[in-house]
Amino acid sequence: MREKIIQTSIYLFDKKGYSETSIQDIVENIGVTKGTFYYYFKSKQELLRVINLSYIEGILQKQEIILKDLTKNYSEKLYDIIYMVISAIKSQRESARIFSREMRHIHDSDFELVKAKRDKFRKNYQLMIEEAIAKGEFNNNVRADILTFGILGITNWSYYWYDPDGEVSEEELANFYMELILNGIGNLEN
Repeated sequence: MREKIIQTSIYLFDKKGYSETSIQDIVENIGVTKGTFYYYFKSKQELLRVINLSYIEGILQKQEIILKDLTKNYSEKLYDIIYMVISAIKSQRESARIFSREMRHIHDSDFELVKAKRDKFRKNYQLMIEEAIAKGEFNNNVRADILTFGILGITNWSYYWYDPDGEVSEEELANFYMELILNGIGNLEN
């Protein structure tokens, strides 16, 4: 039942927004009482924290596995992380949108916990880019911090528009992003 509450809440928070979704909406959608909700969660706030932590911890764990892979160069790791984010759209689109849109509703220490994990994901990306620059694999005229925010921006925004069942495959989109990041949009022949 706990997982059903979480999944229903993800659907409703994504569709209506956290503020516009009541505990009554959640329990009515499932067909249970508020007592059932409170058996598993102290509050809607706790539920939002659980949803956000589950999402960020999952992608952070996958990112760290990719970064520790000694058989791949930095470009391959960058591709793998971008692909991981893009391929998660099919299964985690709603959770990702809730994470980016509703995090502002998390209070105090819970906010700091979620923010720290979000920042770790960004810092892992940036450290990888800094290492790639230092080893000569990436251009040393690039600011790793700005590039990191740019990559996060284009990949995270994909949760709002990309259709994994549409005409562009996950691999094609990841390859497009890699081409854009590594080579830009300039026409070097002119």
